[in-house]
Amino acid sequence: MNAPVDTPTAVIERATPDPTPPPHGGEPFLAPVERPKSLIMRLVFLFTKRKFGKVMGPLTVFAARMPSSFGMFYGKVSTLDKKLQVPWDLVLLLRGRVSSINGCLFCFDAANAFALENPKTEKKFDALSEYRSSSLFMEAERSALDYVTELTQTKAVGRDTFANLASHYTERQICDIVWIVASEHLYNLNNIGLNIGSDGMCDIVRRKKLG
Repeated sequence: MNAPVDTPTAVIERATPDPTPPPHGGEPFLAPVERPKSLIMRLVFLFTKRKFGKVMGPLTVFAARMPSSFGMFYGKVSTLDKKLQVPWDLVLLLRGRVSSINGCLFCFDAANAFALENPKTEKKFDALSEYRSSSLFMEAERSALDYVTELTQTKAVGRDTFANLASHYTERQICDIVWIVASEHLYNLNNIGLNIGSDGMCDIVRRKKLG
Protein backbone atom coordinates (compact mmCIF):
# COMPACT_ATOMS: atom_id res chain seq x y z
CA MET A 1 0.00 0.00 0.00
CA ASN A 2 1.42 3.38 -0.96
CA ALA A 3 1.88 5.98 1.75
CA PRO A 4 0.17 9.36 1.31
CA VAL A 5 2.15 11.67 -0.93
CA ASP A 6 3.99 14.23 1.17
CA THR A 7 2.29 17.19 -0.47
CA PRO A 8 1.15 20.25 1.54
CA THR A 9 -2.47 21.28 1.65
CA ALA A 10 -1.54 24.19 -0.62
CA VAL A 11 -1.53 21.74 -3.54
CA ILE A 12 -5.28 22.28 -3.67
CA GLU A 13 -4.79 25.96 -4.34
CA ARG A 14 -2.32 25.17 -7.15
CA ALA A 15 -4.64 22.64 -8.74
CA THR A 16 -7.45 23.58 -11.05
CA PRO A 17 -9.61 26.35 -9.58
CA ASP A 18 -12.97 25.67 -7.97
CA PRO A 19 -14.83 24.17 -10.91
CA THR A 20 -18.34 24.62 -12.14
CA PRO A 21 -19.68 21.38 -13.63
CA PRO A 22 -19.47 21.68 -17.42
CA PRO A 23 -22.78 21.29 -19.24
CA HIS A 24 -23.42 17.89 -20.73
CA GLY A 25 -23.81 18.02 -24.47
CA GLY A 26 -27.34 17.18 -25.50
CA GLU A 27 -29.14 13.93 -24.83
CA PRO A 28 -27.74 10.81 -23.11
CA PHE A 29 -25.62 8.62 -25.35
CA LEU A 30 -28.19 5.83 -24.96
CA ALA A 31 -31.90 6.47 -25.38
CA PRO A 32 -33.92 6.20 -22.14
CA VAL A 33 -35.77 2.91 -21.68
CA GLU A 34 -39.44 3.70 -21.14
CA ARG A 35 -40.66 0.17 -20.32
CA PRO A 36 -38.00 -2.05 -18.69
CA LYS A 37 -38.30 -5.81 -19.04
CA SER A 38 -37.61 -6.54 -15.38
CA LEU A 39 -40.64 -6.55 -13.08
CA ILE A 40 -38.47 -5.24 -10.24
CA MET A 41 -37.29 -2.35 -12.38
CA ARG A 42 -40.86 -1.55 -13.41
CA LEU A 43 -41.76 -1.27 -9.74
CA VAL A 44 -38.74 0.97 -9.17
CA PHE A 45 -39.85 3.16 -12.07
CA LEU A 46 -43.36 3.38 -10.61
CA PHE A 47 -42.11 4.25 -7.12
CA THR A 48 -39.71 6.88 -8.45
CA LYS A 49 -42.33 8.49 -10.64
CA ARG A 50 -44.77 8.72 -7.74
CA LYS A 51 -42.12 10.25 -5.49
CA PHE A 52 -40.50 12.70 -7.90
CA GLY A 53 -43.01 13.02 -10.73
CA LYS A 54 -40.54 11.48 -13.19
CA VAL A 55 -38.16 8.55 -13.56
CA MET A 56 -34.56 9.70 -13.18
CA GLY A 57 -32.00 9.43 -15.96
CA PRO A 58 -29.63 6.93 -14.29
CA LEU A 59 -32.56 4.51 -13.98
CA THR A 60 -33.83 4.84 -17.55
CA VAL A 61 -30.45 4.98 -19.27
CA PHE A 62 -28.27 2.66 -17.16
CA ALA A 63 -30.14 0.57 -14.60
CA ALA A 64 -32.91 -0.49 -17.00
CA ARG A 65 -30.33 -2.11 -19.27
CA MET A 66 -28.51 -3.98 -16.51
CA PRO A 67 -29.43 -6.97 -14.36
CA SER A 68 -31.53 -5.89 -11.38
CA SER A 69 -28.64 -6.65 -9.01
CA PHE A 70 -26.82 -3.59 -10.34
CA GLY A 71 -29.77 -1.34 -9.54
CA MET A 72 -30.02 -2.94 -6.11
CA PHE A 73 -26.34 -2.17 -5.53
CA TYR A 74 -27.03 1.48 -6.27
CA GLY A 75 -29.77 1.39 -3.66
CA LYS A 76 -27.40 -0.17 -1.13
CA VAL A 77 -24.99 2.75 -1.49
CA SER A 78 -27.66 5.24 -0.44
CA THR A 79 -28.80 2.91 2.34
CA LEU A 80 -25.25 2.70 3.68
CA ASP A 81 -25.13 6.49 3.86
CA LYS A 82 -27.60 6.20 6.75
CA LYS A 83 -25.00 4.23 8.71
CA LEU A 84 -22.29 6.88 8.39
CA GLN A 85 -21.13 8.59 11.57
CA VAL A 86 -20.53 11.99 10.01
CA PRO A 87 -23.44 14.49 10.01
CA TRP A 88 -25.87 14.21 7.12
CA ASP A 89 -25.37 17.83 6.08
CA LEU A 90 -21.63 17.17 5.76
CA VAL A 91 -22.33 14.08 3.65
CA LEU A 92 -24.29 16.26 1.22
CA LEU A 93 -21.59 18.92 1.14
CA LEU A 94 -18.86 16.37 0.46
CA ARG A 95 -20.86 14.63 -2.25
CA GLY A 96 -21.67 18.00 -3.79
CA ARG A 97 -18.02 19.01 -3.75
CA VAL A 98 -16.82 15.79 -5.38
CA SER A 99 -19.55 15.83 -8.05
CA SER A 100 -18.78 19.49 -8.79
CA ILE A 101 -15.10 18.74 -9.35
CA ASN A 102 -15.92 15.72 -11.50
CA GLY A 103 -18.50 17.66 -13.48
CA CYS A 104 -21.48 15.39 -12.80
CA LEU A 105 -24.53 17.62 -13.17
CA PHE A 106 -27.00 14.93 -12.11
CA CYS A 107 -25.23 14.18 -8.82
CA PHE A 108 -24.54 17.81 -8.00
CA ASP A 109 -28.21 18.67 -8.54
CA ALA A 110 -29.33 15.63 -6.51
CA ALA A 111 -27.16 16.56 -3.52
CA ASN A 112 -28.35 20.15 -3.79
CA ALA A 113 -31.97 18.96 -3.81
CA PHE A 114 -31.49 17.10 -0.53
CA ALA A 115 -29.73 20.14 0.90
CA LEU A 116 -32.87 22.20 0.24
CA GLU A 117 -34.61 20.30 3.03
CA ASN A 118 -32.56 22.24 5.59
CA PRO A 119 -32.19 26.06 5.20
CA LYS A 120 -28.81 26.06 6.96
CA THR A 121 -27.46 23.30 4.72
CA GLU A 122 -28.93 25.03 1.67
CA LYS A 123 -26.94 28.20 2.41
CA LYS A 124 -23.74 26.20 2.82
CA PHE A 125 -24.36 24.36 -0.43
CA ASP A 126 -24.83 27.68 -2.24
CA ALA A 127 -21.46 28.82 -0.82
CA LEU A 128 -19.69 25.52 -1.45
CA SER A 129 -17.20 26.90 -3.96
CA GLU A 130 -16.15 29.51 -1.36
CA TYR A 131 -15.93 27.18 1.64
CA ARG A 132 -12.37 28.22 2.49
CA SER A 133 -13.35 31.84 3.08
CA SER A 134 -17.06 31.67 3.92
CA SER A 135 -17.99 32.17 7.59
CA LEU A 136 -20.76 29.60 7.15
CA PHE A 137 -18.26 26.74 7.43
CA MET A 138 -16.57 25.44 10.57
CA GLU A 139 -12.91 24.45 10.56
CA ALA A 140 -13.85 20.78 10.78
CA GLU A 141 -15.97 21.10 7.65
CA ARG A 142 -13.18 22.93 5.84
CA SER A 143 -10.72 20.17 6.71
CA ALA A 144 -13.07 17.52 5.27
CA LEU A 145 -13.72 19.58 2.15
CA ASP A 146 -9.98 20.17 1.69
CA TYR A 147 -9.42 16.42 1.98
CA VAL A 148 -12.06 15.41 -0.58
CA THR A 149 -10.99 18.22 -2.92
CA GLU A 150 -7.36 17.13 -2.91
CA LEU A 151 -8.21 13.44 -3.23
CA THR A 152 -10.58 14.06 -6.14
CA GLN A 153 -8.39 16.53 -8.00
CA THR A 154 -4.98 14.90 -7.57
CA LYS A 155 -5.84 11.28 -6.69
CA ALA A 156 -3.43 11.64 -3.76
CA VAL A 157 -3.51 13.15 -0.28
CA GLY A 158 -0.73 15.07 1.43
CA ARG A 159 0.27 14.29 4.99
CA ASP A 160 -0.62 17.80 6.14
CA THR A 161 -4.08 17.47 4.63
CA PHE A 162 -4.63 14.14 6.34
CA ALA A 163 -3.26 15.40 9.67
CA ASN A 164 -5.67 18.33 9.54
CA LEU A 165 -8.58 15.99 8.85
CA ALA A 166 -7.51 13.63 11.65
CA SER A 167 -7.47 16.51 14.14
CA HIS A 168 -11.24 16.90 13.71
CA TYR A 169 -12.57 13.40 13.04
CA THR A 170 -12.33 9.90 14.51
CA GLU A 171 -10.74 7.04 12.58
CA ARG A 172 -14.22 5.67 11.81
CA GLN A 173 -15.37 9.07 10.53
CA ILE A 174 -12.27 9.36 8.36
CA CYS A 175 -13.16 6.02 6.78
CA ASP A 176 -16.69 7.32 6.29
CA ILE A 177 -15.32 10.32 4.39
CA VAL A 178 -13.17 8.08 2.19
CA TRP A 179 -16.27 5.99 1.45
CA ILE A 180 -18.21 9.11 0.46
CA VAL A 181 -15.53 10.09 -2.06
CA ALA A 182 -15.22 6.58 -3.48
CA SER A 183 -18.95 5.96 -3.81
CA GLU A 184 -19.54 9.42 -5.27
CA HIS A 185 -17.06 8.62 -8.01
CA LEU A 186 -19.12 5.52 -8.81
CA TYR A 187 -22.19 7.70 -9.32
CA ASN A 188 -20.33 10.47 -11.15
CA LEU A 189 -18.43 8.40 -13.67
CA ASN A 190 -21.46 6.25 -14.44
CA ASN A 191 -23.48 9.34 -15.34
CA ILE A 192 -20.68 11.15 -17.16
CA GLY A 193 -19.81 8.05 -19.18
CA LEU A 194 -23.37 7.91 -20.53
CA ASN A 195 -23.81 11.71 -20.78
CA ILE A 196 -26.60 11.72 -18.19
CA GLY A 197 -27.23 15.32 -17.16
CA SER A 198 -29.34 16.95 -14.49
CA ASP A 199 -32.94 15.86 -14.03
CA GLY A 200 -33.90 19.12 -12.33
CA MET A 201 -34.41 17.60 -8.89
CA CYS A 202 -33.89 20.99 -7.23
CA ASP A 203 -36.77 22.44 -9.25
CA ILE A 204 -38.95 19.46 -8.29
CA VAL A 205 -38.24 19.98 -4.58
CA ARG A 206 -38.87 23.73 -4.83
CA ARG A 207 -42.22 23.17 -6.56
CA LYS A 208 -43.24 20.70 -3.84
CA LYS A 209 -42.39 23.29 -1.21
CA LEU A 210 -44.54 25.90 -2.92
CA GLY A 211 -47.36 23.42 -3.45
